[in-house]
Amino acid sequence: MRVLELAKRRKTVRKFLPERPPKEDILKAIKVAKEAPSGMNAQPWKFVIIDDDWLKGKIRELCESEEEKFYSKTKGDLMAWLNTKGFKPEKPFLSEAPYLILVFGHTKAPYWLQSTWIAVGYLLLALEELGLGTVTYTPPNPKIEELLNAPKDYKLQTILPVGYPADPKPKYERRRLEEVVSFNGF
Repeated sequence: MRVLELAKRRKTVRKFLPERPPKEDILKAIKVAKEAPSGMNAQPWKFVIIDDDWLKGKIRELCESEEEKFYSKTKGDLMAWLNTKGFKPEKPFLSEAPYLILVFGHTKAPYWLQSTWIAVGYLLLALEELGLGTVTYTPPNPKIEELLNAPKDYKLQTILPVGYPADPKPKYERRRLEEVVSFNGF
């Protein structure tokens, strides 16, 4: 499938069928992600696949704990926006998805942040190509790094819960091209 078609089709998925996709498909998607360009060819990413139910539950617990703190402090326009969108501190997709792919960046590498997120973009499209859904969840809890014994110079960037989509919601509306692009200046 062409990249433009994949990008147009890809949507956020927070509900998954219980059927576990083959591990080979997860590895195939990561094989694509590792081909992403990186600053000075540092390839600063590390992909950690979690399929253990206890670990998924512990990660969910850590994330929800921090989300509760965030939501308890949030007020005004931001809280109204969160409520309008239906966002809550509970993150059931973290334990219900068959897999979690945790993407870390090596902070000592040049351009590690930008490079890691380019690889995430490749990974999202590869998962879509394979018929798998995900949501880009940026976890608020550094205790996950401790839980997984991540080296100090690796920082968790995102958790991608992955599985076969069971989310009936349509793709979110995208802004028009004219709203997001200009030539020769802002």
